[in-house]
Amino acid sequence: MRIAQVAPLWERVPPPAYGGIELIVGLLTEELVKRGHEVTLFASGDSITSAKLSAVHPQALRLDPDVKECSIYEMLQLAQVYERAGEFDLIHSHIGCAALPYTRLTKTPTVHTLHGIFTPDNQNMYGYAKAQPYVSISNAQREPRLGLNCVATVYNSIDVDSHQFFPTPDQPAYLAFLGRMSPEKGPQHAIEIAKATGIPLKMAGKVDPVDVEFFDREIKPLIDGEFIQFLGEADHYMKNNLMGHAIATLFPITWREPFGLVTIESMAAGTPVIAMGLGAVPEIVSHGDNGFICHTVAECIAAVSQIPSISRWACRKYVESHFGVDSMTDGYEAVYRQVMAEKFSRNGHLQMARAA
Repeated sequence: MRIAQVAPLWERVPPPAYGGIELIVGLLTEELVKRGHEVTLFASGDSITSAKLSAVHPQALRLDPDVKECSIYEMLQLAQVYERAGEFDLIHSHIGCAALPYTRLTKTPTVHTLHGIFTPDNQNMYGYAKAQPYVSISNAQREPRLGLNCVATVYNSIDVDSHQFFPTPDQPAYLAFLGRMSPEKGPQHAIEIAKATGIPLKMAGKVDPVDVEFFDREIKPLIDGEFIQFLGEADHYMKNNLMGHAIATLFPITWREPFGLVTIESMAAGTPVIAMGLGAVPEIVSHGDNGFICHTVAECIAAVSQIPSISRWACRKYVESHFGVDSMTDGYEAVYRQVMAEKFSRNGHLQMARAA
């Protein structure tokens, strides 16, 4: 099958550090190529891929200080994709609602993975194109009231083999937090949990421009470099070691997280997760088996003492059996076949109607 994969331009594929969508696009693209598909990846020019790379800008937009209007490059990218639509059997968009206005201009079907959340504004665009084929990354992400044509849920994955397994945590013990330094990710709650349990906390993640004020006001004053450490933005190796050496990874989110790659990255390293039961968490974490699902900060604090009851090996095996690249790619291939079959069925009915 000839497939176009369309990735965000903000980060390269795969990302050198933080970048969940780009990581998923990279893993999926590489596995599709291995399976014999002819794949063209539309992404930033510094992306690393076995597919054919098509780029409208030589590097990730976030790395170029001269780029002031990112939306211009997104429009250029989409213009390129849909001008070439006839070259593909299917287009797979990972960039949200920006691609939706283009989809009716070509006979080539587009599959849209819903990586983000619904907002009062973007709901208008999704409502306009609700008949398009969508893939949710968790069941919790879906919004039935919008009436979107969600053809499947395909969970995100990681390359489990690239994550080292840590059979025992470090001593002295510490807790880990990995994620954007933003209110919805809950670093403020992670610090509260650490202080209440008396166990040091090591945090890593990037600070986006929109979150600088929050970080400077709520987080930075509490970082002492000893009990509360902030390590900055982490690459893959650093993330794996940070979580693998911890007794638990804290995931005290305050919003409906559509998925949460940190949870499976932690479990792949053997480290249990203590998470708020919002969004996709109940679909990813098995309570009492590879972590604990909590509903308050107080429950998170209480769960820390129960961590020794969790098998680190069970955490690893759970990710291998549920969130490997093969499982994700199988899911997307099934979606592609379904969408293509529906296309041929519609074309057949149309030809019969015209003949009549």
